[in-house]
Amino acid sequence: MNTEQKTEPNDGSLVRGLTNRHIQLIALGGAIGTGLFLGIGPAAVLAGPSVILGYALAGIIAFFIMRQLGEMVVHEPVSGSFSHFAYKYWGNFPGFASGWNYWILYILVSMAELTAIGHYIHFWWPEIPLWVSSLFFFIVINALNLASVKVYGETEFWFSIIKVVAIIGMIVFGIYLLLSGTGGEKASISNLWNDGGFFPKGFFNKGEGGFSGLFAAMAMIMFSFGGLELIGITAAEAKNPEKTIPKATNQVIYRILIFYVGALVILFALSPWREITEGTSPFVMVFQNLNGFSLNIFGNTIHFNVLIANILNLIVLTAALSVYNSSVYSNSRMLFGLAQQGNAPKFLKKLNKNSVPTNAILISSCFAGICIIINKLVPEKAFEYLMALVVSTLIINWLMICYTHLKFRREKDRAGVKTSFPSIFYPISNYICIIFLLTILVLMSITGMEIQVILIPIWLAFLFLMYKLYKPKAK
Repeated sequence: MNTEQKTEPNDGSLVRGLTNRHIQLIALGGAIGTGLFLGIGPAAVLAGPSVILGYALAGIIAFFIMRQLGEMVVHEPVSGSFSHFAYKYWGNFPGFASGWNYWILYILVSMAELTAIGHYIHFWWPEIPLWVSSLFFFIVINALNLASVKVYGETEFWFSIIKVVAIIGMIVFGIYLLLSGTGGEKASISNLWNDGGFFPKGFFNKGEGGFSGLFAAMAMIMFSFGGLELIGITAAEAKNPEKTIPKATNQVIYRILIFYVGALVILFALSPWREITEGTSPFVMVFQNLNGFSLNIFGNTIHFNVLIANILNLIVLTAALSVYNSSVYSNSRMLFGLAQQGNAPKFLKKLNKNSVPTNAILISSCFAGICIIINKLVPEKAFEYLMALVVSTLIINWLMICYTHLKFRREKDRAGVKTSFPSIFYPISNYICIIFLLTILVLMSITGMEIQVILIPIWLAFLFLMYKLYKPKAK
């Protein structure tokens, strides 16, 4: 595959239109999405405050994987990075399977985010059906991505700015509520341990509803980190990828500590964990319930709980739109990369006058649009089902990144090539990540998600069949 990407449009190559600020905010925004704002609900119900530890552990694993991917991407900044590396350093079928699995992964992510958008719109207008909200934003986001990579970059830049400022503001405001005593009578840092302890449901206890505890919540927690690897997809359209990608990758661990661990500590301190429910954003719910917070301005008492809840709902809506925006972008670039390899139909390599893979966006949008039908038929269960399926494809993707990196490093070591952005603790970190991800699969199989685990080998067998039927030609 040609690793040199031209800067002029209409030459069959992607344009390097993403600047340093775009890359930094795209990576930053990838850490803040629906998994944090909405997905924390089911995980908190299963494990209580101990999900804080779960997010920290999963975050470290995600960081290791990001460094492994980052080493390969900086060395070879190409489109369809996951598929390209598996194809080149592992074999034809791994490249084919990696690319199409990632594409399906973000089709499912797109569906989940479109569903989440409907939930957030319900907060203001419960009379609007989920599928109507999904359809509206489905059209808007796809139209933006069809314009140019710079339009995507600018849109994602401002989406991420809103999310980052909001999370920092929420953490600071939450600290103020706790220290000033204006967070209500239930607000206390002791909420982290005074109702059954930090592990109120243990690590792996069996309750009335089946298994519970931190281990049972880990699959849900993993979903939250599904956007971090997006930085690898931007490599072919990033200016100075050898500088911008390492910087963005190294910031992942700090983002996880600040935006996940910090925000969750505040969340559980402001409200007892048993009051968190699965159906809405815990962040919105907690601040909406702050009836004790008020200010006296010119003799008038103003209650801010409802205002704050509305602002937060706007923020989490922005987060969902951001992730969906990135899903549309990453899916089209993955299809473009697969087509360059010969692992997808040639018509997917078509670029418009702004060097945007138009056909790849349109094909991806058709499949993601299935979400609108799902939301019309089973709106109350759509997000739960889609998130579970996302975890399965995400684990396959991460396992393939870890193993592909092992093969990548072995070949470079044999050739005596020193990469400029080596991963951390190679190869020990690779094996740690692989064992962790396989453990997640075991936990899924015994905590009510066995169907998703069973579907993994079936899905891989289907990919192998498609590979044999399609007979991709090596370039």
